[in-house]
Amino acid sequence: MDPVYVKLALGGLALMGSLGLFFGIGLALAAHKFAVEVNPKVEAVLDVLPGANCGACSFAGCESYAEAVVNDSKVAPNLCPPGMIPVAEAVAKITGKELEIIEGAVAVISCGRSERHNYEKYHYSGYQNCAAANLTFAGPVDCVSGCIGFGDCADACLFDALKIVNNFPEVDPDACVGCALCVNACPKDLIRMIPKKAPIIVKCVCTDTSKETMSVCSLGCLHCLACIEACPAQAVSLASGKLTIDHEKCIAHGPSCNEACLNACWINYPASGDIGNEMYGRGLQFFQRPLTRNPFYDPSDPSSSGVTN
Repeated sequence: MDPVYVKLALGGLALMGSLGLFFGIGLALAAHKFAVEVNPKVEAVLDVLPGANCGACSFAGCESYAEAVVNDSKVAPNLCPPGMIPVAEAVAKITGKELEIIEGAVAVISCGRSERHNYEKYHYSGYQNCAAANLTFAGPVDCVSGCIGFGDCADACLFDALKIVNNFPEVDPDACVGCALCVNACPKDLIRMIPKKAPIIVKCVCTDTSKETMSVCSLGCLHCLACIEACPAQAVSLASGKLTIDHEKCIAHGPSCNEACLNACWINYPASGDIGNEMYGRGLQFFQRPLTRNPFYDPSDPSSSGVTN
């Protein structure tokens, strides 16, 4: 090989090596000079968070929440529903913040369509997605507020707490962590996060008139307001045409009302009568009325008798 070419090749290698070394040293010095110090507490919090990046804490992800809970004194250490109490305790310990009481919550489907048959108003052959089907006359169900049942909520759940059974979502209370991702996934706003110690839940949020409701569903709310007038805690109300319960008021009042709202509703069976108790004992509580007993409620739990301060 011509010695000239060898010298050119070696010279090129030496030049490129020198340039690489020069720029490498320059980048190292720049990185050292402009380095952003990472609070070790942020990394410690990140290590204990589940890493789901679900956004249930209202932050963009686990890293954003870790930075906020360490650097902002107003951000509570118990904002991670998937992590539940163990993660909240660990975050509180790392940040030195006081841990407030964490109330357990579970997803509840505010629709009684699962107890009905022949609810389809037309045959839907499109994309099996609730949001898509809802664009076509509120979906193939006869009630405009009824659950479509294609499983957008189940797809959104990161913890397998929702399963679609017979075209209707069923909640596994043991797997549900209260992250509320399913709430935003439902195009009809039928899912509520309910305290596990709430004794009564709303099973129908239909806004139709009583005549329209009775024509398609025997379990629908007729907006007769009887439950609202009967509640001594003033916990039941009608907001934007939807039946609503203020569970804090309901729990604080306690069981002394003897399920007044439930007894006031005249849809189907009486709640406290022999028939109602027999139906509930058989696990058929959803055959009763728009307001019904919370299937996840444990009356033997001492914490269910009032609000813990």
